[in-house]
Amino acid sequence: MEKMNNKIVYTPGPSEVRENVRLKRAEKTTNPDVDVDFCEFYKNTCDKMAKILKTKNDVYILSGEGILGLEAACASLTEQGDRVLVIDNGIFGKGFDDFVKMYGGEVVYFSDDYHKEIDVDKLEKFLEEDHDFKYATVVHCDTPTGVLNDLSKICPLLKKYNILTVVDSVAAMVGENIEVDNWQLDIVCGGSQKAISAPTGLTMVSVSEDAKAVMKNRKTPITGFYCNLTIWENYYRDKWFPYTMPISDIMGLDVALDNILEEGLENVHSRHEKVANATRQAVKEYGLNLFLENGYSNTVTVVDIDEEIGAGNLVKHLLEKYNLIMTTSLAQYTGKILRIGHMGENAKYEAIVPVLNYLDLGLKDLGFKTDKNLVELFNKYYNA
Repeated sequence: MEKMNNKIVYTPGPSEVRENVRLKRAEKTTNPDVDVDFCEFYKNTCDKMAKILKTKNDVYILSGEGILGLEAACASLTEQGDRVLVIDNGIFGKGFDDFVKMYGGEVVYFSDDYHKEIDVDKLEKFLEEDHDFKYATVVHCDTPTGVLNDLSKICPLLKKYNILTVVDSVAAMVGENIEVDNWQLDIVCGGSQKAISAPTGLTMVSVSEDAKAVMKNRKTPITGFYCNLTIWENYYRDKWFPYTMPISDIMGLDVALDNILEEGLENVHSRHEKVANATRQAVKEYGLNLFLENGYSNTVTVVDIDEEIGAGNLVKHLLEKYNLIMTTSLAQYTGKILRIGHMGENAKYEAIVPVLNYLDLGLKDLGFKTDKNLVELFNKYYNA
């Protein structure tokens, strides 16, 4: 246990959890099923999340990791035979098709280059030809490649054709700006363990009135209970939750949101941007190649690793020699690219510098030829 908990973790989530969040989860709790004071506390925490998301829509906190929100959105909207547009420029983007299909939807793809953000002009031309979709799915930051898509352009375009949007912002939320109301986002899903820097286990979901109307006007009932978003609508009026809420986790989340609001959302975004930009510039000058051509997220940087070294070998070596957990990617990119997860509490100077030092040492241990130092390069751009 001691060895496991002493590792340095620098993955694209879960991120480091601040001590005040951890300690809050250790406090004595009440009974969330029957104590109306907890209902008020839960609503207040949801309102803090809504402030961060810049929305007047209802926000719910669900008991389950971020994928719960993605499935719940698709389960609540999809009926048999519904045409759903899956916007695909990344592994998680395409992966939305599983949730659509399992609830009977017919998937149509808009596929784009995995090395770039979605080309909105191409999407617009696609929609001019075919826009008969109940809803579209889009990933804000596709974590396996780190590509960031511009929701401020994509979602209003879809709305122009009366297409609802289901947005996966799990790896972007808080680290990147998101304006739910201004950008006309219908269902937006986040996760506690990424840039929010709370423990894993909670999904935050905002739901628009348009999305609620579609759920209420379904011809067939929603399949299942746990993934049914309509069960939350009257929780506050009735002072009743659909299931026993994980009160300790929500107490921790509440403190994590306070940390964000006290720092100031713009300051949080600036911190992520500064660390991300310095990381990207340092990596390139060091002699490595970035995976992406554009659409760089400020929460994760993805780097190509030569076959002679191998991203899988590098990750293994960093763990065994330096007690550092980093990760490669998924599917066709497993063992080929390295992901640097500068999000949440990890998007700080004091957090990333030791990691870059070990990465520099690890690469050189495995034969990477350079006379440059990754930390010195990072400092150069960070302090510019």
